[in-house]
Amino acid sequence: MTGTPFHLAVALDGAGWHPGAWRAAGARPGELFSAGYWTDLVTEAERGLLDFVTLEDTLAPQSEPFHRPDDRTDRVRGTVDAVLLAARLAPVTRRIGLVPTANVTHTEPFHVGIGIATLDHASEGRAGWRPQIASRASDAALFGRRTTPQLTDDDIRDPEAIARRLRPLFAEAADAVEVARRLWDSWEDDAEIRDAATGRFIDRDKLHHIDFEGPHFRVRGPSIVPRTPQGQPVVASLAHASTPYEFAATASDVVFVTPRDRAGVARILAEVDEAVAVTGRDLAARPLKRFADLVVVLGDTAAAAAERAARLDDLAGAPLASDAALFTGTAAGLADLLEDWRAEGLDGFRLRPAALPHDLSAVTGTLVPELQRRGFFRTEYTSTTLRGHLGLARPASRYAVPAAG
Repeated sequence: MTGTPFHLAVALDGAGWHPGAWRAAGARPGELFSAGYWTDLVTEAERGLLDFVTLEDTLAPQSEPFHRPDDRTDRVRGTVDAVLLAARLAPVTRRIGLVPTANVTHTEPFHVGIGIATLDHASEGRAGWRPQIASRASDAALFGRRTTPQLTDDDIRDPEAIARRLRPLFAEAADAVEVARRLWDSWEDDAEIRDAATGRFIDRDKLHHIDFEGPHFRVRGPSIVPRTPQGQPVVASLAHASTPYEFAATASDVVFVTPRDRAGVARILAEVDEAVAVTGRDLAARPLKRFADLVVVLGDTAAAAAERAARLDDLAGAPLASDAALFTGTAAGLADLLEDWRAEGLDGFRLRPAALPHDLSAVTGTLVPELQRRGFFRTEYTSTTLRGHLGLARPASRYAVPAAG
């Protein structure tokens, strides 16, 4: 490579991130809940040598406003469990990272933690996890065990107002990630002996109780899943304001941010740096990779891309509204933007294809070759794990006794 490489991922959601995508030419709405559909998408992403894919998930049917349900029938509704889907995709892929979303507000960290650990075994070290809080009070009714704050229409106009209302849920989420990380460490790397001749399968001294006690969870451990290929799967989070930036600084290995322009990149990264300072994180010991999210509508020409975007808006009955910036144009134009924004200190980008499979194929078939031509993206995988792709070291178990020197 002639330049310093950066990382590239795609976020996969239903028929694409534009609500009109399921009605577009080339869409496959009849297959959205089939294994074959998702296999095709993720193997295409792997052909493009992308670092990882993220898989969206929800606790209830999707809605147009993110803070409350709606009764619309002209949008994609329903999904499949993202962790189980990732496990299905693991054996049909070889190198690409698999990062499912899993809720932490209404689920137990023990169960989520062992699910992600199992995914890391199934994928031979390519698992990640995007912990997500349940920001809709209506979701709590599905479980009947607790209530959560109800965001108002006024709240959602201001990311900081949202963050203030949801701060207790982010604190709980940080504890959930900490429980999972301790469980991932609770088996030392060589705890399994598997010696049939002596009848010893494990070394009991190398399994550890985690004895976590906090305001939200009391978890003794150890995990039921042995230490995984990555030691700890990669944790990623989406952040729009100070509280989720602090959550990322505390709990995550990768943070997805949503700037609107280059100036926004600089401002947001400064806020992430401030959150890192507030939490006391040592970035030398625990790097935090910063990715910018972009929704992309790609075409062979700028005019063709604009026409596609207008057609998607017509199908949806309204222009796209998104927390992330929308790029409409050619692969070369997108490469220019990525190169420009990256100069502010980003490590990579998570692209949200507006319509699937079209915009994913455009990313792998036109954007990636353009980035390779410029010397900014890999021409082959040189590692076998997600941590390896991202340049993150494999952590040692916190419970392991260092070998005597």
